[in-house]
Amino acid sequence: MTTDATAPWLIVGLGNPGPEYAMNRHNVGFMVADLLAERIGGKFKRAGKAQAQVLEGRIGAPGPQNRRVILAKPMSFMNVSGGPVTGLRDFYKVPVGNIVAIHDELDIDYGTMRLKLGGGDNGHNGLKSITKSMSADYHRVRFGIGRPPGRMQVADFVLKDFSSTERKELDYLVDRAADAVECLVTEGLERAQSAYNS
Repeated sequence: MTTDATAPWLIVGLGNPGPEYAMNRHNVGFMVADLLAERIGGKFKRAGKAQAQVLEGRIGAPGPQNRRVILAKPMSFMNVSGGPVTGLRDFYKVPVGNIVAIHDELDIDYGTMRLKLGGGDNGHNGLKSITKSMSADYHRVRFGIGRPPGRMQVADFVLKDFSSTERKELDYLVDRAADAVECLVTEGLERAQSAYNS
């Protein structure tokens, strides 16, 4: 699938709204979206009916690689992210191939990142909801959080804050994920995969 060079990109950080979830592993998509907003130099605003916070801006150096982007953080809960994402896709007329979901990934070790187009949801409720609402043919930036230790339930693990050890690297990894999103949007998936897949 090719992306449309003239259409805007919709970059969605997945997470749960509310201060009690802010530093959870499940909210790393929000963390990356917040950093991208900082780089663009704007603030998120509530988007009407879409149940999301949105920031419109541009990514990339002036010239042919400069892209119009809509950054979004769904304000529904994670497991119903599909509604807000589909609403934004329709409102901004974004092709599915120009949508990027940034999310935590249990099947990848902490400190590791992978970018891909399409595929399954690996039990991730946010992806499951988005795929059900439209299709699976969107980009994913998968931020590894690893598996829960011992017998801890997955739901408990993803809704816990990053550990003190993990937090030492977290800013660097969030920064790297934001770089990967920018590379994906301006230079394409293959270039971003070769530079950032680890």
